[in-house]
Amino acid sequence: MPNFKIGKKKAAKLHAKAEKREHRLAEIREREQKKERDAIKADEDKKKEEEEAAEEQIRGEEERKIQEERKLKEQEEYENMKAMFTVEDSGFDVNVDEDAEKDLLKEFVDFIKREKVVVLEELAARFRLKTQAVINRVNELQANGTLTGVLDDRGKFIYISRTELESIAVFIKQRGRVTLAELAEASGTLVSLTPDTADTAEHVTARSLAT
Repeated sequence: MPNFKIGKKKAAKLHAKAEKREHRLAEIREREQKKERDAIKADEDKKKEEEEAAEEQIRGEEERKIQEERKLKEQEEYENMKAMFTVEDSGFDVNVDEDAEKDLLKEFVDFIKREKVVVLEELAARFRLKTQAVINRVNELQANGTLTGVLDDRGKFIYISRTELESIAVFIKQRGRVTLAELAEASGTLVSLTPDTADTAEHVTARSLAT
């Protein structure tokens, strides 16, 4: 068989050519792999954007729902409060507009908060309402969180502010175990039963100026 010998230059040239071809193939493989990675990333980015858009839409719908429920609740509370001051079988006509009704409700609540302790019969006479109607309305104001306090069996309502309620809660938490007698004694210092005379004087002055 013939014995072919390749010279060093020829061998080097063939080797360089083979390396060049291998390098070119490696570049092609790298480009294909990069193209695949880019396609996967683009698909993942698109999926992520779609998920974020869907989540944003859900959040928007939830926010709108919360706003609608809040407005509906506010309207219901207003209608309930408005109904509280609808005078029935009182023997006189009361024609007030919406703003006047709100003012009347505010005056009713502010009066109780200022006085701290109110006799319901006197409160009814002041606002020209029946005593039972006042009891019902105080209960409703407690139920919706406008007023906090105690309605006793002697026909009195004792207003307790949220700050005072928090003070009582802190006292009980600090003591751990508290008897009713201890709580009653502590309430004398934690809960003020004195009318806010400064606020009352300011209120009277304002009403005098208004009239």
